[in-house]
Amino acid sequence: MTSSTPSTPAAKAAPKDPWDLPDVTGLVVGVLGGTGDQGRGLAYRLAKAGQQVIIGSRAADRAQQAAEEIGHGVEGADNADCARRSDIVIVAVPWDGHAKTLESLREELAGKLVVDCVNPLGFDKKGAYALKPEEGSAAEQAAALLPESRVAAAFHHLSAVLLQDASLAEIDTDVMVLGEERADVEIVQALAGRIPGMRGVFAGRLRNAHQVESLVANLISVNRRYKAHAGLRVTDV
Repeated sequence: MTSSTPSTPAAKAAPKDPWDLPDVTGLVVGVLGGTGDQGRGLAYRLAKAGQQVIIGSRAADRAQQAAEEIGHGVEGADNADCARRSDIVIVAVPWDGHAKTLESLREELAGKLVVDCVNPLGFDKKGAYALKPEEGSAAEQAAALLPESRVAAAFHHLSAVLLQDASLAEIDTDVMVLGEERADVEIVQALAGRIPGMRGVFAGRLRNAHQVESLVANLISVNRRYKAHAGLRVTDV
């Protein structure tokens, strides 16, 4: 007869520190819609922080002209070349061109991490109001149109005016980041954290993107009433 020794339970792994984020300094960031106010501002801030940035536009010469104006090593290219050469691609195009732009770049965006920051909004005499796409949100529309890409959502609530204001050393705001895979979300959080004063905070999966996109309508109302450029801070995290 042999006696068996009870096995010692394996030590439980320590939970991952949610602020232990990856190093993204070597990644190339493409900005589709980089000649618009939001895209241009994001490109400026990321490039100023040391990120390699390519801005895309339907016309390469227009992108190149904007890139020269932004400086900090930013390059300009047509949308397809921008998508092809980038590791992470931020979508900052107008809502009315969102679906058409992504459909045309499906092949170039395959395998890429695509970060959607588009806000589907309408405007009337009462002000801004949220639109609800058939897919649920702009981010979910992107995921449906780009089945071979990894789609996240972020950078919705940033003031284009503040992003482009070279006199501001920091942007005092949090960035709500949504996505399906933790690793992708953390890459976007780390990218947001490259901009001084900014912090990326996980805010759920893509099914929750509609609320985040819609909140921009409320911020527009805040800004109009108080003559401000309001952002968001998440407390107690």
